[in-house]
Amino acid sequence: MLNVRDFTGEYIGTFLLVFFGCGSVAVTILFSAHTGLFQVAAVWGIGVALAIYATRHLSCAHLNPAVSIAMVVGGRMAPAKLPGYLTGQFLGAFCAAAVLYALLSPSIALYESLHGIVRGTPASIQTAMMFGEFYPNPGSGAAAAVSTMTAFFAEGVGTFALVFLVFALTEGCNIGRPDDSLAPLFIGLTVTAIISVLSPLTQAGLNPARDLAPRLFSMLAGWGKAALPDNHFGFLTVYVLGPIVGAVLAALLFTKIIEPLMNDKRNNGCC
Repeated sequence: MLNVRDFTGEYIGTFLLVFFGCGSVAVTILFSAHTGLFQVAAVWGIGVALAIYATRHLSCAHLNPAVSIAMVVGGRMAPAKLPGYLTGQFLGAFCAAAVLYALLSPSIALYESLHGIVRGTPASIQTAMMFGEFYPNPGSGAAAAVSTMTAFFAEGVGTFALVFLVFALTEGCNIGRPDDSLAPLFIGLTVTAIISVLSPLTQAGLNPARDLAPRLFSMLAGWGKAALPDNHFGFLTVYVLGPIVGAVLAALLFTKIIEPLMNDKRNNGCC
């Protein structure tokens, strides 16, 4: 049985994260509202921080299936809680995509008309990328050689860094971490930094719910197979499996190696 409080927190938090983040991508494509990668990355980071602040006293504000799975692997969350967290995350992301589409649908149609884009054709990737992600990033404006394996590695590395820092920023034995009230801000900054580096390769998903749920919505909204990044199930390999593998490895590294060293430092060091 789903825990209503956990589900509600993850639903609201993930909704906010996707609404702000995907919204920043959408208005950049449609209206050139932001210039440069860092502005979009900053909005993502702000969205993450605000979503955590808004919901961390309902659930633990994971807002990301990879983070939730990592918390189970690291012993920070009971496995029985996982269904409620995942359900809230995927539904929140899907509904955020639907709301964004409702707001921007006339503008998307006008953009497609002005640029001669037929929705559902390969050219419609230019608008589908507002929802799901692609590799290499179609909007990066520069040539990038990104194979499925490279994209998988990039998403794994990015999520590894994110989850490692989430653990580090919330672990009590890390006496060098900022105050608990500042942790969401630093997690948001982490997301901004990772997106700033990896977005030209994969659009920096780092979150299976953020990618898969809006991608599914875009498929239903007329983009069909054009919403998929390749013909090799890359949307699962790269944007679902990659983040989960990276997150699990980060959880194991932190809990099995780093956390014991931090405890030893606190008990026997000079701090």
